[in-house]
Amino acid sequence: MKVNGADDSAQQAVDYTAAVHTASRLTLLPDHPYRPTGLPAWTRYRWRQLRTGIAFALFGLAGLVFGPLVLPLARIGASDPDTLRRRVQWIVSRWFGAFSHAMRLLGLIRWTIEGAEKLNKPGQLVIANHPSLIDVVLLLGYMRESDCIVKQALFGNPFTRKAVTWAGYISNSTPTQLVADCAASLKAGRSLVIFPEATRSVPGQPIRIPHAAARIALESVAEILPVSIRCEPITLVKHQPWYRVPARRVQYTIVVGEPYSAAPWLAEAPNMAIAARRLSRHWEQWFTDRLASPDADTPDSGR
Repeated sequence: MKVNGADDSAQQAVDYTAAVHTASRLTLLPDHPYRPTGLPAWTRYRWRQLRTGIAFALFGLAGLVFGPLVLPLARIGASDPDTLRRRVQWIVSRWFGAFSHAMRLLGLIRWTIEGAEKLNKPGQLVIANHPSLIDVVLLLGYMRESDCIVKQALFGNPFTRKAVTWAGYISNSTPTQLVADCAASLKAGRSLVIFPEATRSVPGQPIRIPHAAARIALESVAEILPVSIRCEPITLVKHQPWYRVPARRVQYTIVVGEPYSAAPWLAEAPNMAIAARRLSRHWEQWFTDRLASPDADTPDSGR
């Protein structure tokens, strides 16, 4: 299945000298009523910054509203923590999906996704590369229920504490406890999304995956579902401020591969540590190959 967020690309900014000679007449693209053309490149760049600011303000405002107003509704009739967890995860998924479409309507992003129907099978470990801040929003928007790993600080933040606690998300407090909690989640039959790099990718640098992510797969013996994500042009990488916007709309290409088991790595290694090392290297090579080849945007097993 393929879903498209449609728009075409704008010319690169910011050449101030050439911008002076650009026609000042305001026109609108027929397929996007909010996208002015015929403006100087500098003006279009500032217009994109404004729309990006609106998107982030919208996300922040929703965070303020969800905690005290929306999430308490999920507790009505919730007889146990598991029911509450499923409800809150569904709310988060719907909100992330709505926010993704809001960014598309603002002319900031577009995306395609192949194999989205595979994401909602329970009890699987979904692994994905992490090129941008927005890819997690896009991915979780397609998953009705999924555990995920969040920063420990979010459990102490008054605006996010209820959401991450009631959703049953997993803290990254210590590596040992993290692996144990993730394995327990998968053994309980819940799906788990992880970004095995443990942080956003660094453009131009090779993908490096710590062994802890592989240990989660090996200790849980859960089915692994690989997902490759491309982001062109690169935006919202680590330490990049939100107002450093690209000159054109960002295209995300998400391809969901075929599931496979980590059992062969366990069987072929003399111990867990070596199995984890080998599985980590395999993931590094798989993501590297997928992102390097323009012909790799078709689902495969990752095995």
